[in-house]
Formats: sequence, C-alpha cells, structure tokens
Amino acid sequence: MRLRFRFRTIPFIATLILVLLGIALGNWQTRRAAEKTALQARLDRGMAAAPLTLDGAADPAQLEYHRVIVTGEFVPNWPVFLDNRPQGGRAGFILLMPFTIAGSNRTVLVARGWLPRNTAEHDRLPAYTTPTGRVTLEGRAVRQLARVMQLGTPAPLKPNAIVQNTGPAEFAQASGLNLLPVVIEQTGPALPGEALVRDWPAPSLDIDRHKGYAVQWYALAAMAFLFFVMTGFRSGSKKSS
Repeated sequence: MRLRFRFRTIPFIATLILVLLGIALGNWQTRRAAEKTALQARLDRGMAAAPLTLDGAADPAQLEYHRVIVTGEFVPNWPVFLDNRPQGGRAGFILLMPFTIAGSNRTVLVARGWLPRNTAEHDRLPAYTTPTGRVTLEGRAVRQLARVMQLGTPAPLKPNAIVQNTGPAEFAQASGLNLLPVVIEQTGPALPGEALVRDWPAPSLDIDRHKGYAVQWYALAAMAFLFFVMTGFRSGSKKSS
C-alpha cells in the first residue's frame, strides 16, 4: 500500500490557528516566568541587602521588596483591620495603621502584624497596644498587601473598619493623609506591650506554574501539527486502496 499525503484546506486552517495560538500563549507564559524569575532575584537581593532609610522623599520604585527602616510616630486614631487573614489555622486580621515619618509631612501604611479573631463575636475587634511617641521600625516594603476575594459590598473605609482589602490610594482618599504609595510589612522584635504575630509569607510568584503552562501550550501546538500530518497520510492511504 502506497501512502500519500492529501492536503485539506479546512483542517490546515484549523491546525494553523491552533499552532499559532499554542506558540503565542506558550511564549507569553515563558515571558511571565522570566519576569517573575527576575522579580524573585530582586526580592532576594532586597532582603539580603542592608536596610534603606525611608523618608518622605523616598522613591517607591526603589523601595519595593527591600528592607527599610523608618522613624516616626503612629497615627493612633486610624487603625484598619484586614479580614479573612488566617494564621496557623486560626482566623484573624492584619492590623494596618498609618505612620507619620519623622521630619516630613508624609505618612506610610504599616502592616503591624496579625491578630486573632474572637470566634464568638465576629465583629469584635481584638485588643492591641500602640507605642506612643517616636519609634523606629524595620520591615519589608511592598506596593500592596496580598489581596483576598471580596465578599459582598466593601465596608466604608473609616477608623476601626473591618475590610477585605485596601491599599495606600484608597486609604489616602478616605483619611486625607499624605501617604506614600507603599506598605511596610513590619518585622523585627515586638515592641513593649505588643502581642502581634509578624510572620509574613513571601510573595507568591508561581514561577513553576507559568513554566508548566508554557509547556502545555507548546505541546498543544505540536500535537495539532502532528495530528494534521498523521490524519492527512491516513486519508491518502484510504483513497489509494
């Protein structure tokens, strides 16, 4: 039996679309993996380097994923609690408070740490203490904290509000404070009287996931091409018989 390849226009067009789509999406996932690999390297360098001093003129682009030191005072009348933030299998909040930077009129949001939720009273706020006067904090600068799925209509942002998500822009609009566009995830030893947990997870970059998706898209392109070739030869053999 003599094999002969029969070219068919419609299957060819469908195969071409699948091949081009697979290659394009595979390339996109490959670029995403490369971008996040570079971001991971930047994060590692920033956390290994000596901490930068945060002042009112700091460049947020240079601060992101870097250890920082900032001196100033907490704004005690604007605490906000980020909801649905479990820690060690327990429900709880992340306490956010603005912090006025010494020697400037700028403030920065500080994620002071995690506090447990009262499981018997859902809306009861946990107890915490706030240092008074000038203090020096150390932490990691990020553009925004990890966001969670928004459940229902967001609560108005106000002092002592329990919200799912917020960031410097929303906080500045609600409070009228002159906030830097970064958040400090506070690290270091707890200040006297504090009972906050500061165990910040590394940003989820999912580099391996992007690489896996890239392989899947490239495989789709290859399979579409092979299927077109194999079925073309099969059709030719049937005709010749």
